[in-house]
Amino acid sequence: MVSCRAWNLRVMVAVVCGLLTGIVLGLGIWRIVVRIRRGISAPSSSIPPDFCRNGGTWENGRCICTEEWKGLRCTMANFCENSTYMDFTFPRIPVGRYGSSLETCDKSTPNAGNPRAVRLCSRSLYGDIELQNVTIGNCSATLQNLENEVGDAKAPLDSISSQVQVLTSNANQLTAENIISATQVVGQIFNTSRNASPEAKKVAVVTVSQLLDASEDSFQSAVATANDDPLTTLIEQMEDYSLSLGDQSVVEPNIVIQSANLSAENMPSSVRFSVQKGASGSLVSGSTFIQTNVSGLNPDGNTELQILLNMKNGGNAKACGFVVYQNDKLFQSKTFIAKSSSSQKIISSKTDGNEQGQSASVEMAFSPKYNRDEYQLNSYACVYWNFATKDWDTYGCHKEKGTDGFLHCHCNHTTNFAVLMTFKKDYQYPKSLDVLSNVGCALSITGLALTIIFQVVTRKVRKTSVTWVLVSLCISMLIFNLLFVFGIENSNKNLKTSGDVENMDFTDNVIPKTDTISTPNPTCTAVATLLHYFLLVTFTWNTLSAAQLYFFLIRTMKPLPRHFILFISLIGWGVPAIVVAVTVGVVYSQNEKNPQWELEYRQEEICWLAIPESRDVIKSPLLWSFIVPVAIILITNVVIFIIISVKVLWKNNQNLTSTKKVSSTKKIVSTLSVAVVFGITWILAYLMLINDDNIRIVFSYIFCLFNTTQLNTYTEKSNPYECRFDP
Repeated sequence: MVSCRAWNLRVMVAVVCGLLTGIVLGLGIWRIVVRIRRGISAPSSSIPPDFCRNGGTWENGRCICTEEWKGLRCTMANFCENSTYMDFTFPRIPVGRYGSSLETCDKSTPNAGNPRAVRLCSRSLYGDIELQNVTIGNCSATLQNLENEVGDAKAPLDSISSQVQVLTSNANQLTAENIISATQVVGQIFNTSRNASPEAKKVAVVTVSQLLDASEDSFQSAVATANDDPLTTLIEQMEDYSLSLGDQSVVEPNIVIQSANLSAENMPSSVRFSVQKGASGSLVSGSTFIQTNVSGLNPDGNTELQILLNMKNGGNAKACGFVVYQNDKLFQSKTFIAKSSSSQKIISSKTDGNEQGQSASVEMAFSPKYNRDEYQLNSYACVYWNFATKDWDTYGCHKEKGTDGFLHCHCNHTTNFAVLMTFKKDYQYPKSLDVLSNVGCALSITGLALTIIFQVVTRKVRKTSVTWVLVSLCISMLIFNLLFVFGIENSNKNLKTSGDVENMDFTDNVIPKTDTISTPNPTCTAVATLLHYFLLVTFTWNTLSAAQLYFFLIRTMKPLPRHFILFISLIGWGVPAIVVAVTVGVVYSQNEKNPQWELEYRQEEICWLAIPESRDVIKSPLLWSFIVPVAIILITNVVIFIIISVKVLWKNNQNLTSTKKVSSTKKIVSTLSVAVVFGITWILAYLMLINDDNIRIVFSYIFCLFNTTQLNTYTEKSNPYECRFDP
């Protein structure tokens, strides 16, 4: 009698859960319709996706072209076509670049694989694109040999300069040793005591520009191998060289050097040097100019950076020089680490004359160049390169407030300057849970609570082990749902930063440790850890439930193993705890010096495990501490499911009266029910990882439908073998 009342109660709960499932399904269909209607009525972007042609990208209101193209939409050619010279063949070469020949040195030579010749593509005074003469390299010469050779006072510096330029033309193959040797050779060519020809020095500038295309890792390895003395010496020599060009300039893709002669009779009060924005990321001829006797800085929308050199009255300077570096690879800092891909230009200003007589101060305006779709500017520091410490310093520099959107600095001396910017990633925090999600979670929480109460109240009419397994599973799911509803959102989403230069703190000029910062949120990290743990617990108990069902249905005449409940309890609650603890410990130990270490474990957008970038998938905590364990659990459940389906559900077993004369329809329904109970429908969650919104949304709703019915199935199938004991 008690068994019948319990069975009627289960039927009632099953009906209620079925109605709730129907409500969720209806809300899901309504949500799909709303999404489709919004997609149809959504206004199109003001900039078509194909507005920028030939590989150009739309950034910050304009097309950023590749080096081979220019113009408003990157449709104007900026390259020399394929060419041949003697026995050498050259592919397309961008203007301002040296192209390497397709012919390379033989494998038997020291320079095996390096190009045998290079050729410059330039633009004439009349604007015509033209090819220059070919420079043929020596396959027997190496950078190390040239480094040894250049030390000889009688060494042919012109020839050595050309050979080094050829050997560094392929920046992708440059190693740390190559960078050190090339820097030493170029340093000797710029050394004023060596009296190298102007042509040799101009070719050496080309070499420096090519070195700046080498990888950041190669430069870091070079500094670790030979300290940074060669780089520091080269920087100083570039400053000195900038004073010797008269009123001329040398422009290469990664470096610009320009100088101006100063008249003693008509000494200018100020000299302003400007760098204009280009259509590509490279420096180009005509993008820089010098003005004298100006009233101050005057940047406009086309200005990338500007520096004003204020001359002291009565100074004895006869020339001033400026150097612009496209990136900061020569300036290897020990205190500042750049993690973003933002461009970091360095500008140098210097005057000749004795130190006591020149005393010039500088004002600077930098246009912050970064991806505004991904980052927000947080702050910046005005710094200069300290040759004594071989690192950035702020002595004599301070920030100045401007209203033009530029980053303004003032320093009371001349040297190499930069602004070290810090960014906050512009995270796209998701909106709060919508009606469907809130209703679905509320129904799940209610259903789980009812199931736990039902199992406890009716525990006397069922096996103790069954109650304990199902209650443990429901408790873990209930806690997970509560954490999801009340803790999945990161409270940092309510912290707003404008990113406007005018709203920054201009009194604090401190060198940051890194260029990307985030707001720590230990609470979000704790929630992510608990969500990680309880979801693993849920899957683990799901497998234990499947294992228990296997023992009851396959080993019907054999008792459960000794201490079965204690054993599965240790597995169900203990194994996930070990996985989570090891994961957090490993992530912290690998990133303990990083103040943002927690973002290696969790996301910032929501309090859940971090989604790895494509190149870091193998090292991802999400892969090894969640996806792989859940995959193993699902595979185990599939194996048990197949065994039970073959040996019980689709086979007449004389020991189980419930399997006699059962229709195929009922067998199919039973099979699907067991599949849902075993959590096999979670395989659909892996299909939701497909990188296609249309496909992903289909699997999302199929997944939600099947797993919403999981609670219903748990209730109906919580004791499927109970009929055996009824008379």
